[in-house]
Amino acid sequence: MPAKVLVILGTSSSVGKSLLVTGLCHLFARRGIKVAPYKAQNMSNNAAICPDGAEIGRAQATQALACGLEPSVDMNPVLIKPEADTRSQVIVNGRAWKRLSARDYYPQKKLLWQAATAALDHLREQYDLVIVEGAGSAAELNLKAGDIVNMAIARYANAPVLLAGDIDRGGIFAQLIGTVWLLDDDEKDLIKGLIVNKFRGDITLFEDGVKILEEKSEKPVLGVLPYLHNLFIPEEDAVALESNLLLSPHRGEMPDRAEGSSAEIAIIHLPRIANFDDFDPLAAEDGIHVRYVDSAEQLGQPAAVIIPGTKSTLNDLAWLRSIGLDTAIQELAANGTPVVGICGGYQMLGSAIHDPDQVESSQDSAQGLRLLPTETTFAGTKATHQAKAQIGKGAGWFSELEGHQISGYEIHMGRTESKSAWLQINERNGEAVHVLDGASSDDGKIWGCYVHGLFANENFRKAWLKSLGWRERPDRSSETCQSSDALFAASLTRLANTLEENLDMEFLEKIIWEK
Repeated sequence: MPAKVLVILGTSSSVGKSLLVTGLCHLFARRGIKVAPYKAQNMSNNAAICPDGAEIGRAQATQALACGLEPSVDMNPVLIKPEADTRSQVIVNGRAWKRLSARDYYPQKKLLWQAATAALDHLREQYDLVIVEGAGSAAELNLKAGDIVNMAIARYANAPVLLAGDIDRGGIFAQLIGTVWLLDDDEKDLIKGLIVNKFRGDITLFEDGVKILEEKSEKPVLGVLPYLHNLFIPEEDAVALESNLLLSPHRGEMPDRAEGSSAEIAIIHLPRIANFDDFDPLAAEDGIHVRYVDSAEQLGQPAAVIIPGTKSTLNDLAWLRSIGLDTAIQELAANGTPVVGICGGYQMLGSAIHDPDQVESSQDSAQGLRLLPTETTFAGTKATHQAKAQIGKGAGWFSELEGHQISGYEIHMGRTESKSAWLQINERNGEAVHVLDGASSDDGKIWGCYVHGLFANENFRKAWLKSLGWRERPDRSSETCQSSDALFAASLTRLANTLEENLDMEFLEKIIWEK
Protein backbone atom coordinates (compact mmCIF):
# COMPACT_ATOMS: atom_id res chain seq x y z
CA MET A 1 0.00 0.00 0.00
CA PRO A 2 1.51 3.40 -0.92
CA ALA A 3 2.50 5.73 1.89
CA LYS A 4 0.14 8.32 3.28
CA VAL A 5 0.95 11.89 2.28
CA LEU A 6 0.69 15.10 4.30
CA VAL A 7 1.22 18.42 2.47
CA ILE A 8 2.45 21.60 4.17
CA LEU A 9 1.71 24.72 2.11
CA GLY A 10 2.24 28.37 2.96
CA THR A 11 0.65 31.74 2.39
CA SER A 12 4.00 33.07 1.10
CA SER A 13 7.71 32.40 1.17
CA SER A 14 9.46 32.32 4.58
CA VAL A 15 6.38 31.50 6.66
CA GLY A 16 8.25 28.50 8.09
CA LYS A 17 7.25 25.62 5.79
CA SER A 18 10.72 24.05 5.77
CA LEU A 19 11.01 24.18 9.53
CA LEU A 20 7.51 22.75 9.99
CA VAL A 21 8.31 19.82 7.71
CA THR A 22 11.64 19.28 9.49
CA GLY A 23 9.92 19.22 12.88
CA LEU A 24 7.08 16.96 11.75
CA CYS A 25 9.56 14.56 10.13
CA HIS A 26 11.47 14.27 13.40
CA LEU A 27 8.28 14.02 15.46
CA PHE A 28 6.91 11.09 13.46
CA ALA A 29 10.31 9.40 13.06
CA ARG A 30 10.82 9.25 16.82
CA ARG A 31 7.35 7.67 17.08
CA GLY A 32 8.63 4.83 14.95
CA ILE A 33 6.99 5.87 11.68
CA LYS A 34 8.93 5.32 8.45
CA VAL A 35 8.71 8.91 7.23
CA ALA A 36 10.45 10.82 4.43
CA PRO A 37 10.41 14.45 3.23
CA TYR A 38 9.62 15.62 -0.29
CA LYS A 39 9.62 18.88 -2.23
CA ALA A 40 8.89 18.61 -5.94
CA GLN A 41 10.65 21.85 -6.85
CA ASN A 42 12.99 23.96 -4.77
CA MET A 43 14.57 27.28 -5.72
CA SER A 44 17.74 27.80 -3.72
CA ASN A 45 21.50 28.04 -4.06
CA ASN A 46 21.85 26.24 -0.72
CA ALA A 47 22.36 22.70 -1.98
CA ALA A 48 23.41 19.35 -0.56
CA ILE A 49 25.04 16.27 -2.07
CA CYS A 50 23.55 12.79 -1.67
CA PRO A 51 25.77 9.71 -1.19
CA ASP A 52 25.55 8.96 -4.94
CA GLY A 53 26.60 12.51 -5.91
CA ALA A 54 23.08 13.74 -6.71
CA GLU A 55 22.37 17.39 -5.86
CA ILE A 56 19.25 18.40 -3.93
CA GLY A 57 18.08 21.33 -1.82
CA ARG A 58 19.75 21.79 1.57
CA ALA A 59 16.36 21.89 3.31
CA GLN A 60 15.39 18.43 2.05
CA ALA A 61 18.76 17.00 3.11
CA THR A 62 18.19 18.49 6.57
CA GLN A 63 14.69 17.02 6.67
CA ALA A 64 16.12 13.62 5.71
CA LEU A 65 18.48 13.81 8.68
CA ALA A 66 15.50 14.69 10.87
CA CYS A 67 13.97 11.39 9.72
CA GLY A 68 17.19 9.51 10.42
CA LEU A 69 17.73 8.98 6.68
CA GLU A 70 20.45 9.60 4.12
CA PRO A 71 19.25 12.24 1.63
CA SER A 72 18.15 10.99 -1.77
CA VAL A 73 17.27 12.62 -5.06
CA ASP A 74 13.62 11.51 -4.77
CA MET A 75 13.25 14.00 -1.92
CA ASN A 76 13.82 16.95 -4.29
CA PRO A 77 13.69 15.94 -7.97
CA VAL A 78 13.78 19.52 -9.34
CA LEU A 79 16.19 22.14 -7.97
CA ILE A 80 16.43 25.62 -9.47
CA LYS A 81 19.68 27.48 -8.74
CA PRO A 82 19.49 31.18 -9.71
CA GLU A 83 22.55 32.44 -11.57
CA ALA A 84 21.17 35.86 -12.49
CA ASP A 85 17.92 37.76 -12.08
CA THR A 86 16.39 36.08 -15.14
CA ARG A 87 18.41 32.85 -15.56
CA SER A 88 18.88 29.71 -13.48
CA GLN A 89 20.60 26.37 -13.64
CA VAL A 90 17.99 23.63 -13.44
CA ILE A 91 18.90 20.39 -11.66
CA VAL A 92 16.67 17.42 -12.57
CA ASN A 93 16.98 14.13 -10.70
CA GLY A 94 20.13 15.37 -9.05
CA ARG A 95 22.08 16.37 -12.17
CA ALA A 96 22.56 19.66 -13.97
CA TRP A 97 20.10 19.69 -16.86
CA LYS A 98 19.81 23.10 -18.50
CA ARG A 99 20.31 26.81 -17.93
CA LEU A 100 16.97 28.47 -18.54
CA SER A 101 15.34 31.85 -18.28
CA ALA A 102 12.08 32.09 -16.33
CA ARG A 103 10.25 32.45 -19.64
CA ASP A 104 11.81 29.24 -20.99
CA TYR A 105 11.32 27.28 -17.78
CA TYR A 106 7.53 27.02 -17.64
CA PRO A 107 7.10 25.35 -21.06
CA GLN A 108 9.13 22.45 -19.61
CA LYS A 109 6.32 21.55 -17.21
CA LYS A 110 5.49 18.18 -18.79
CA LEU A 111 9.01 16.78 -18.36
CA LEU A 112 9.44 18.31 -14.89
CA TRP A 113 6.04 17.02 -13.78
CA GLN A 114 7.03 13.52 -14.83
CA ALA A 115 10.21 13.76 -12.75
CA ALA A 116 8.28 15.17 -9.77
CA THR A 117 5.53 12.57 -9.73
CA ALA A 118 7.87 9.64 -10.38
CA ALA A 119 9.99 10.67 -7.38
CA LEU A 120 6.95 10.97 -5.12
CA ASP A 121 5.64 7.59 -6.29
CA HIS A 122 9.03 6.04 -5.52
CA LEU A 123 9.07 7.47 -2.00
CA ARG A 124 5.54 6.24 -1.37
CA GLU A 125 6.66 2.71 -2.24
CA GLN A 126 9.37 2.81 0.45
CA TYR A 127 7.84 4.66 3.40
CA ASP A 128 4.71 4.82 5.54
CA LEU A 129 4.39 8.61 5.43
CA VAL A 130 5.71 11.29 3.08
CA ILE A 131 5.59 14.89 4.30
CA VAL A 132 5.47 17.30 1.36
CA GLU A 133 6.68 20.88 1.44
CA GLY A 134 5.22 23.45 -0.93
CA ALA A 135 6.96 26.52 -2.33
CA GLY A 136 6.10 30.20 -2.01
CA SER A 137 2.34 30.73 -1.81
CA ALA A 138 -0.39 28.16 -2.37
CA ALA A 139 -2.32 30.81 -4.32
CA GLU A 140 0.14 32.16 -6.91
CA LEU A 141 -2.61 32.54 -9.51
CA ASN A 142 -0.34 33.75 -12.32
CA LEU A 143 1.90 30.69 -11.92
CA LYS A 144 -0.82 28.12 -11.41
CA ALA A 145 -0.77 26.74 -14.95
CA GLY A 146 2.84 25.68 -14.46
CA ASP A 147 2.52 24.52 -10.86
CA ILE A 148 4.30 21.27 -10.02
CA VAL A 149 4.93 21.88 -6.32
CA ASN A 150 1.88 23.19 -4.43
CA MET A 151 -1.80 22.26 -4.97
CA ALA A 152 -0.89 20.29 -8.10
CA ILE A 153 1.05 17.79 -5.97
CA ALA A 154 -1.67 17.74 -3.29
CA ARG A 155 -4.24 16.95 -5.98
CA TYR A 156 -2.01 14.28 -7.52
CA ALA A 157 -1.64 12.50 -4.18
CA ASN A 158 -5.21 13.37 -3.09
CA ALA A 159 -3.54 14.36 0.17
CA PRO A 160 -4.65 16.46 3.15
CA VAL A 161 -3.11 19.93 3.25
CA LEU A 162 -2.15 22.13 6.20
CA LEU A 163 -1.85 25.84 5.35
CA ALA A 164 0.68 27.85 7.38
CA GLY A 165 0.84 31.62 7.83
CA ASP A 166 3.40 33.86 9.54
CA ILE A 167 1.79 36.05 12.19
CA ASP A 168 5.10 37.78 12.96
CA ARG A 169 5.05 39.66 9.66
CA GLY A 170 1.46 40.84 10.26
CA GLY A 171 -1.74 40.36 8.29
CA ILE A 172 -2.36 36.79 9.41
CA PHE A 173 -6.10 37.01 8.64
CA ALA A 174 -5.51 38.23 5.09
CA GLN A 175 -2.77 35.62 4.67
CA LEU A 176 -4.75 32.57 5.69
CA ILE A 177 -8.33 33.51 4.88
CA GLY A 178 -7.36 35.23 1.63
CA THR A 179 -5.37 32.21 0.48
CA VAL A 180 -8.27 29.84 1.20
CA TRP A 181 -10.73 32.11 -0.63
CA LEU A 182 -8.50 32.22 -3.72
CA LEU A 183 -8.37 28.45 -4.11
CA ASP A 184 -10.68 26.44 -6.35
CA ASP A 185 -13.40 24.48 -4.57
CA ASP A 186 -11.68 21.11 -4.97
CA GLU A 187 -8.46 22.65 -3.60
CA LYS A 188 -10.33 24.11 -0.62
CA ASP A 189 -11.63 20.63 0.14
CA LEU A 190 -8.04 19.41 0.50
CA ILE A 191 -7.22 22.08 3.09
CA LYS A 192 -7.83 20.30 6.39
CA GLY A 193 -6.46 22.87 8.79
CA LEU A 194 -4.56 26.11 9.39
CA ILE A 195 -1.36 26.76 11.33
CA VAL A 196 -0.49 30.16 12.81
CA ASN A 197 3.29 30.26 12.96
CA LYS A 198 5.87 32.51 14.70
CA PHE A 199 3.69 33.95 17.47
CA ARG A 200 5.52 36.11 20.01
CA GLY A 201 4.18 36.46 23.54
CA ASP A 202 1.21 34.93 25.32
CA ILE A 203 -0.51 32.58 22.86
CA THR A 204 -3.75 32.67 24.88
CA LEU A 205 -4.17 36.31 23.79
CA PHE A 206 -4.90 35.05 20.27
CA GLU A 207 -7.92 32.93 21.21
CA ASP A 208 -10.29 35.42 19.57
CA GLY A 209 -8.07 35.39 16.49
CA VAL A 210 -8.40 31.62 16.25
CA LYS A 211 -12.20 31.93 16.33
CA ILE A 212 -12.16 34.56 13.59
CA LEU A 213 -9.89 32.44 11.39
CA GLU A 214 -12.11 29.39 11.79
CA GLU A 215 -15.34 31.30 11.15
CA LYS A 216 -14.11 33.17 8.08
CA SER A 217 -12.15 30.32 6.48
CA GLU A 218 -14.44 27.47 7.58
CA LYS A 219 -11.27 25.55 8.44
CA PRO A 220 -10.01 24.47 11.88
CA VAL A 221 -6.84 25.97 13.35
CA LEU A 222 -4.58 23.08 14.32
CA GLY A 223 -2.38 25.25 16.48
CA VAL A 224 -0.62 28.52 17.17
CA LEU A 225 3.14 27.98 17.22
CA PRO A 226 5.57 30.19 19.13
CA TYR A 227 8.48 32.01 17.51
CA LEU A 228 11.51 29.78 18.09
CA HIS A 229 14.85 31.51 18.54
CA ASN A 230 18.34 30.09 18.19
CA LEU A 231 17.60 26.85 16.38
CA PHE A 232 20.78 25.30 15.02
CA ILE A 233 19.10 24.11 11.81
CA PRO A 234 20.36 25.19 8.34
CA GLU A 235 18.31 27.80 6.50
CA GLU A 236 16.69 26.81 3.21
CA ASP A 237 17.97 29.84 1.27
CA ALA A 238 19.52 33.30 1.58
CA VAL A 239 16.22 35.05 2.37
CA ALA A 240 17.18 34.68 6.04
CA LEU A 241 20.32 36.75 5.43
CA GLU A 242 18.47 39.45 3.54
CA SER A 243 15.89 39.86 6.28
CA ASN A 244 18.30 39.47 9.20
CA LEU A 245 16.51 36.33 10.35
CA LEU A 246 19.65 34.21 10.62
CA LEU A 247 20.13 33.27 14.25
CA SER A 248 22.76 31.11 15.92
CA PRO A 249 23.16 29.79 19.45
CA HIS A 250 25.68 32.48 20.43
CA ARG A 251 24.50 35.42 18.33
CA GLY A 252 24.33 38.72 20.12
CA GLU A 253 26.79 41.09 21.74
CA MET A 254 30.48 40.34 21.37
CA PRO A 255 32.05 38.98 24.56
CA ASP A 256 34.53 41.10 26.48
CA ARG A 257 37.73 40.99 24.45
CA ALA A 258 39.67 41.14 27.71
CA GLU A 259 38.80 37.46 28.12
CA GLY A 260 41.08 36.80 25.17
CA SER A 261 38.65 34.28 23.70
CA SER A 262 36.67 36.20 21.09
CA ALA A 263 36.97 36.73 17.35
CA GLU A 264 34.81 38.48 14.78
CA ILE A 265 34.51 36.96 11.31
CA ALA A 266 33.12 38.90 8.35
CA ILE A 267 31.50 36.86 5.59
CA ILE A 268 30.91 38.59 2.27
CA HIS A 269 27.19 38.48 1.45
CA LEU A 270 27.51 37.90 -2.27
CA PRO A 271 24.40 38.53 -4.40
CA ARG A 272 24.30 34.86 -5.40
CA ILE A 273 25.68 33.41 -2.17
CA ALA A 274 25.49 29.63 -1.94
CA ASN A 275 25.79 27.11 0.89
CA PHE A 276 26.28 29.69 3.62
CA ASP A 277 25.41 27.04 6.22
CA ASP A 278 29.12 26.19 5.84
CA PHE A 279 29.62 28.81 8.54
CA ASP A 280 26.98 27.75 11.06
CA PRO A 281 29.58 25.77 13.07
CA LEU A 282 31.67 28.94 13.39
CA ALA A 283 28.70 30.98 14.61
CA ALA A 284 27.88 28.24 17.13
CA GLU A 285 31.23 28.56 18.90
CA ASP A 286 31.24 30.50 22.16
CA GLY A 287 33.11 33.77 21.63
CA ILE A 288 32.80 33.82 17.84
CA HIS A 289 30.74 36.57 16.23
CA VAL A 290 29.83 35.98 12.58
CA ARG A 291 28.38 38.82 10.54
CA TYR A 292 27.45 39.11 6.86
CA VAL A 293 28.56 42.26 5.04
CA ASP A 294 27.75 43.66 1.60
CA SER A 295 29.73 46.91 1.52
CA ALA A 296 33.27 48.12 2.16
CA GLU A 297 31.95 50.33 4.96
CA GLN A 298 30.50 47.33 6.80
CA LEU A 299 33.69 45.28 6.48
CA GLY A 300 35.58 47.11 9.23
CA GLN A 301 38.52 45.36 10.91
CA PRO A 302 37.45 41.76 11.53
CA ALA A 303 39.73 39.00 12.73
CA ALA A 304 39.17 37.23 9.39
CA VAL A 305 37.25 37.57 6.12
CA ILE A 306 35.53 34.70 4.31
CA ILE A 307 34.40 34.83 0.69
CA PRO A 308 31.77 32.06 0.43
CA GLY A 309 30.48 29.96 -2.40
CA THR A 310 28.41 31.51 -5.16
CA LYS A 311 26.32 30.31 -8.07
CA SER A 312 27.92 32.93 -10.34
CA THR A 313 31.58 33.56 -9.58
CA LEU A 314 32.35 36.04 -12.36
CA ASN A 315 29.22 38.13 -11.82
CA ASP A 316 29.76 38.26 -8.08
CA LEU A 317 33.43 39.13 -8.59
CA ALA A 318 32.30 42.03 -10.78
CA TRP A 319 29.92 43.07 -7.99
CA LEU A 320 32.79 43.06 -5.48
CA ARG A 321 34.71 45.44 -7.73
CA SER A 322 31.74 47.69 -8.41
CA ILE A 323 31.35 48.53 -4.71
CA GLY A 324 35.02 48.57 -3.73
CA LEU A 325 34.97 45.41 -1.63
CA ASP A 326 37.80 43.94 -3.71
CA THR A 327 40.16 46.72 -2.69
CA ALA A 328 39.01 46.62 0.94
CA ILE A 329 39.68 42.86 1.14
CA GLN A 330 43.08 43.23 -0.53
CA GLU A 331 44.06 45.97 1.91
CA LEU A 332 43.09 43.87 4.90
CA ALA A 333 45.08 40.94 3.50
CA ALA A 334 48.12 43.17 2.96
CA ASN A 335 47.92 44.19 6.61
CA GLY A 336 47.88 40.58 7.83
CA THR A 337 44.16 39.84 8.16
CA PRO A 338 43.42 36.20 7.23
CA VAL A 339 41.25 35.79 4.14
CA VAL A 340 39.50 32.52 3.22
CA GLY A 341 37.70 31.48 0.04
CA ILE A 342 35.37 28.51 -0.24
CA CYS A 343 34.45 27.19 -3.70
CA GLY A 344 33.51 30.30 -5.75
CA GLY A 345 35.27 32.43 -3.15
CA TYR A 346 38.39 30.30 -3.63
CA GLN A 347 38.21 30.93 -7.36
CA MET A 348 38.02 34.70 -6.73
CA LEU A 349 41.17 34.67 -4.60
CA GLY A 350 43.31 33.56 -7.54
CA SER A 351 45.07 35.60 -10.20
CA ALA A 352 42.58 34.92 -13.01
CA ILE A 353 39.35 33.16 -13.93
CA HIS A 354 38.75 31.95 -17.49
CA ASP A 355 35.45 30.99 -19.08
CA PRO A 356 36.29 30.27 -22.73
CA ASP A 357 33.07 28.35 -23.36
CA GLN A 358 30.96 30.91 -21.49
CA VAL A 359 29.76 28.25 -19.08
CA GLU A 360 28.94 30.81 -16.43
CA SER A 361 28.84 34.24 -18.04
CA SER A 362 29.52 36.22 -21.21
CA GLN A 363 33.05 37.11 -20.03
CA ASP A 364 35.97 35.16 -21.46
CA SER A 365 38.31 36.04 -18.59
CA ALA A 366 38.56 38.23 -15.51
CA GLN A 367 41.35 39.14 -13.15
CA GLY A 368 40.95 37.68 -9.67
CA LEU A 369 41.86 39.28 -6.36
CA ARG A 370 45.44 38.03 -6.81
CA LEU A 371 45.74 36.85 -3.23
CA LEU A 372 46.58 33.25 -4.20
CA PRO A 373 48.80 32.00 -7.07
CA THR A 374 46.03 30.08 -8.82
CA GLU A 375 44.09 30.21 -12.07
CA THR A 376 40.63 28.78 -12.67
CA THR A 377 39.09 27.61 -15.93
CA PHE A 378 35.39 26.82 -16.16
CA ALA A 379 34.19 23.68 -17.91
CA GLY A 380 30.76 22.29 -18.67
CA THR A 381 31.06 19.26 -16.36
CA LYS A 382 29.76 19.84 -12.85
CA ALA A 383 31.53 18.18 -9.93
CA THR A 384 29.09 16.98 -7.25
CA HIS A 385 30.66 14.70 -4.66
CA GLN A 386 30.55 13.76 -1.03
CA ALA A 387 34.25 13.89 -0.19
CA LYS A 388 36.81 12.68 2.32
CA ALA A 389 40.27 14.18 2.33
CA GLN A 390 43.56 14.36 4.17
CA ILE A 391 45.34 17.57 5.07
CA GLY A 392 48.85 17.69 3.63
CA LYS A 393 51.83 19.87 4.36
CA GLY A 394 51.07 23.53 4.84
CA ALA A 395 52.48 26.67 6.36
CA GLY A 396 51.43 28.39 9.57
CA TRP A 397 48.45 26.89 11.38
CA PHE A 398 48.13 24.13 8.76
CA SER A 399 51.30 22.46 10.07
CA GLU A 400 49.60 21.15 13.23
CA LEU A 401 46.91 19.43 11.13
CA GLU A 402 49.14 17.51 8.72
CA GLY A 403 47.72 14.04 8.20
CA HIS A 404 44.32 14.84 9.71
CA GLN A 405 41.24 13.51 7.92
CA ILE A 406 38.28 15.78 7.10
CA SER A 407 34.97 15.26 5.32
CA GLY A 408 32.70 17.54 3.30
CA TYR A 409 31.25 17.85 -0.17
CA GLU A 410 31.97 19.47 -3.55
CA ILE A 411 29.70 21.42 -5.90
CA HIS A 412 31.56 23.33 -8.60
CA MET A 413 32.05 23.77 -12.34
CA GLY A 414 35.64 24.97 -12.47
CA ARG A 415 39.10 23.48 -12.33
CA THR A 416 41.75 25.44 -10.44
CA GLU A 417 45.46 25.04 -11.04
CA SER A 418 47.41 25.36 -7.80
CA LYS A 419 51.06 24.95 -6.83
CA SER A 420 50.35 25.13 -3.11
CA ALA A 421 47.64 22.49 -2.60
CA TRP A 422 47.15 21.58 1.06
CA LEU A 423 44.32 19.08 0.71
CA GLN A 424 44.34 15.60 -0.82
CA ILE A 425 40.86 14.28 -1.64
CA ASN A 426 41.05 10.50 -1.32
CA GLU A 427 37.37 9.53 -1.58
CA ARG A 428 34.46 10.78 -3.67
CA ASN A 429 30.99 9.25 -3.33
CA GLY A 430 32.54 6.20 -1.70
CA GLU A 431 35.17 5.57 -4.39
CA ALA A 432 38.91 5.99 -3.93
CA VAL A 433 40.48 8.92 -5.80
CA HIS A 434 43.64 11.01 -5.64
CA VAL A 435 42.82 14.68 -6.25
CA LEU A 436 44.76 17.66 -4.93
CA ASP A 437 42.74 20.67 -3.88
CA GLY A 438 43.22 24.08 -2.34
CA ALA A 439 45.93 26.70 -2.16
CA SER A 440 47.47 28.81 0.58
CA SER A 441 49.83 31.72 1.04
CA ASP A 442 53.35 31.18 2.38
CA ASP A 443 52.25 32.04 5.92
CA GLY A 444 48.94 30.12 5.77
CA LYS A 445 46.84 33.22 6.45
CA ILE A 446 45.23 33.27 3.01
CA TRP A 447 43.78 29.99 1.85
CA GLY A 448 40.92 28.39 0.00
CA CYS A 449 39.59 25.15 -1.45
CA TYR A 450 36.55 23.61 -3.15
CA VAL A 451 35.37 21.47 -0.22
CA HIS A 452 32.24 22.71 1.53
CA GLY A 453 31.52 21.70 5.12
CA LEU A 454 35.11 22.11 6.31
CA PHE A 455 34.18 23.91 9.48
CA ALA A 456 31.91 21.08 10.60
CA ASN A 457 35.17 19.18 11.23
CA GLU A 458 35.95 20.09 14.83
CA ASN A 459 39.74 19.78 14.76
CA PHE A 460 39.97 21.85 11.57
CA ARG A 461 37.56 24.51 12.83
CA LYS A 462 39.21 24.98 16.19
CA ALA A 463 42.74 25.01 14.80
CA TRP A 464 41.83 27.82 12.40
CA LEU A 465 39.95 29.80 15.05
CA LYS A 466 42.92 29.54 17.41
CA SER A 467 45.13 30.97 14.67
CA LEU A 468 42.87 34.06 14.82
CA GLY A 469 43.52 34.50 18.54
CA TRP A 470 40.39 32.72 19.77
CA ARG A 471 40.70 30.47 22.78
CA GLU A 472 38.22 28.15 24.41
CA ARG A 473 37.30 29.47 27.81
CA PRO A 474 38.43 27.07 30.54
CA ASP A 475 35.16 27.63 32.43
CA ARG A 476 32.89 26.71 29.52
CA SER A 477 29.90 24.66 30.65
CA SER A 478 28.93 21.38 28.98
CA GLU A 479 26.03 23.24 27.34
CA THR A 480 28.33 25.69 25.55
CA CYS A 481 30.72 22.87 24.60
CA GLN A 482 28.21 21.03 22.46
CA SER A 483 29.38 19.93 19.04
CA SER A 484 27.59 21.00 15.86
CA ASP A 485 25.93 17.59 15.69
CA ALA A 486 24.76 17.86 19.29
CA LEU A 487 23.38 21.36 18.72
CA PHE A 488 21.51 20.13 15.64
CA ALA A 489 20.08 17.14 17.52
CA ALA A 490 19.00 19.33 20.43
CA SER A 491 17.34 21.78 18.04
CA LEU A 492 15.42 18.96 16.35
CA THR A 493 14.20 17.78 19.74
CA ARG A 494 13.11 21.28 20.78
CA LEU A 495 11.36 21.84 17.45
CA ALA A 496 9.51 18.50 17.52
CA ASN A 497 8.54 19.01 21.16
CA THR A 498 7.14 22.45 20.34
CA LEU A 499 5.00 21.05 17.53
CA GLU A 500 3.78 18.18 19.68
CA GLU A 501 2.81 20.55 22.49
CA ASN A 502 1.10 23.21 20.36
CA LEU A 503 -0.61 21.29 17.54
CA ASP A 504 -3.79 19.27 17.90
CA MET A 505 -1.98 15.97 17.41
CA GLU A 506 -5.13 13.85 17.75
CA PHE A 507 -6.74 15.72 14.85
CA LEU A 508 -3.51 15.65 12.84
CA GLU A 509 -3.20 11.88 13.25
CA LYS A 510 -6.81 11.52 12.15
CA ILE A 511 -6.45 13.48 8.92
CA ILE A 512 -3.27 11.56 8.02
CA TRP A 513 -4.24 7.98 8.79
CA GLU A 514 -8.02 7.85 8.47
CA LYS A 515 -8.32 9.30 4.97
